[in-house]
Amino acid sequence: MSDGQSDDRVYVNLRGLSLLEHRIGGLSFLPRHPLQSLLSGRHASRIRGRGLNFEEIRNYQPGDDVRTIDWKVTARTRTPHARVFTEERDRPVLLLVDQRIGMFFGTQLYMKSVVAAQIAALSAWRVLDQGDRVGAIVFNDQKAEFIRPQRSRDCVSRVLRTLVDFNTALSASSTAKSNPAMLGNVFEQAARLASHDFLVIAISDFHGLDEGATRSLQRISQHNDLLAALVHDPSASALPSSERFVVSDGELQMELSGSKTTQRVEAITSGRIADVLALQQKLQSPVLPISTGEEVLPQLHRLLGVR
Repeated sequence: MSDGQSDDRVYVNLRGLSLLEHRIGGLSFLPRHPLQSLLSGRHASRIRGRGLNFEEIRNYQPGDDVRTIDWKVTARTRTPHARVFTEERDRPVLLLVDQRIGMFFGTQLYMKSVVAAQIAALSAWRVLDQGDRVGAIVFNDQKAEFIRPQRSRDCVSRVLRTLVDFNTALSASSTAKSNPAMLGNVFEQAARLASHDFLVIAISDFHGLDEGATRSLQRISQHNDLLAALVHDPSASALPSSERFVVSDGELQMELSGSKTTQRVEAITSGRIADVLALQQKLQSPVLPISTGEEVLPQLHRLLGVR
């Protein structure tokens, strides 16, 4: 491994992603309501979580929740009765993890590609800890690899290995061309795979989010829970204070200068983030802004809470 690939701020490795299993604690996928992030606003988006199956009606017993009392049966029999429910146990989770060339960027602590992989690894370990099935679609600009949801450590290990393979293939000298349409292709694939009662977690900077990609997310959210992790770099809302700086689209680069130019660039990047955050109201699904300028886990704890 080269010196660059030994820096865990730039690239992930299998050992590091595996060790995240011991840091999940009581991480919950039920966001705080409303989300308090300055970026996300205060719209109370909800995830349903597991459903409840009706089991039986039996005599009310001391200690039962009074909210479970069946008042019709109680009135008919003149004896308190309660409804008993059991929690649904099987809830497949599908991770959509962006490792495109545009994710190989960061100005402070981590690359966006590293943050996305860490979120995916933490999510996979948490899902397995809950006893649910977890799978993934990991994608770059040219291809996407699908890992079928399973309830096993072997499956999580395969997800982690795939993340490492895609992540370490990224390079500033890469000849890969940016492919914004890949985002919509993956969302369309996920819409076909997630039939109903999935939790789909999309982890990306959402570059390439267009009407088609949004429609696919709408299809997913109709019969499933959808959680979006918007990975963003602080420079998207506050460019460097220097008078001159260089921007690039991955192929060409240009030096920019002047306060008016800076303001226009900031307006474009901030506007794209705002468009993604607007999905929260459109889809009634949480959008969690995760910064590359901070450690990932504390941000997830703030946004999602712990048990």
